[in-house]
Amino acid sequence: MNNLLKVLINLSIATVILYFVIKILSKGFDKITDKVAVMDRKSKRTTIYIIIAILLILPWVLNAYPYVQRTSIVALLYVILALSLNFVLGFAGQLSMGHSAFYGIGAYVTALLMVNFNFPFWIAFLISAIVAGFFGFLLGIPTLRLKGDYLAITTIGFSEILRLILVNWTEVTRGPAGIPGIPSPKIFGFTISSNIGYYYLILILAFFTVFISSRLLNSRLGQGFIAVRDDEVAAEAMGINSTYLKIMAFVLGAAIAGMAGSFFATFVHYVNPDNFTYMESVTILCMVVLGGLGSIPGVILGAILLTILPEALRGIASYRYAIYGLLLILMMINRPGGMINMDRVKGGKNREDSGSQGNNKDLRGSYSSK
Repeated sequence: MNNLLKVLINLSIATVILYFVIKILSKGFDKITDKVAVMDRKSKRTTIYIIIAILLILPWVLNAYPYVQRTSIVALLYVILALSLNFVLGFAGQLSMGHSAFYGIGAYVTALLMVNFNFPFWIAFLISAIVAGFFGFLLGIPTLRLKGDYLAITTIGFSEILRLILVNWTEVTRGPAGIPGIPSPKIFGFTISSNIGYYYLILILAFFTVFISSRLLNSRLGQGFIAVRDDEVAAEAMGINSTYLKIMAFVLGAAIAGMAGSFFATFVHYVNPDNFTYMESVTILCMVVLGGLGSIPGVILGAILLTILPEALRGIASYRYAIYGLLLILMMINRPGGMINMDRVKGGKNREDSGSQGNNKDLRGSYSSK
């Protein structure tokens, strides 16, 4: 009884501290986004170049800390996964809760091709993206008539079916034993085996994903995605093909998740069905929602935060996941629109207030089944 009381007191103290920390951070996010909204194009480009330069020198700065290096690689991996889900959830407004299935498809295709058939990494990488995108297409077609809860349940079912196939198809996947001995990737004859090499490889993939996301969001297709997300009936009335856009979102998100899975297989040198469970999908979903639906910088920040936070809390293992959960709850109470709202970045505070005040409301509003 004394231990339980002690735990409750400690969690209460942690809740109060986290509440005020989030309040302070919330004001900081608002000030930063307001400044970004009024920056001219030259200043924005300069800021981006500075961020890129920091990312390029970061692995050398962390060279004496291999654990931190590997954590930064994992953080970039989750940035790609979160951005891939953002295509489906943030841009098209489709609540997918089985995204880890495409991640697993990419990992297993690469593992099977490289271990059993000695395929080069880049060929296995491309095939993994294509196969994952194909399964995204197959999932996208029957879910066109589904929304909200029903769509979420369908994607969960797809993810569980895939996991059971990986567990039980032992002749191919080796079941729960997984596939070990996945070789390191080779680029122009050089084998990537160090943390620095893996860091730059995943950084290139992250830059590619951010570029695709940004170009798509600012294109005519991106505006179509946003229109379908905000009001599908009105978008169709204006001549927007919502069917095409929904399937495209699933295919793009699945293909990029497959790329992330391909990298993961060669980075860890081992794949197992336990790496691609439903909880992995929930983690990726939390990154997108916490960062802000449709917000590219917000999703990146959410992915980095939710990757680093569990590692930072390892020193207090007894309260690690309790504090992690409290942070998520308090963050969503204080900032239901996510850490960085894309409307605010584009148009400042007034646009956010007059427009869509927190796209995350879509999860419980516009896209729920009627």
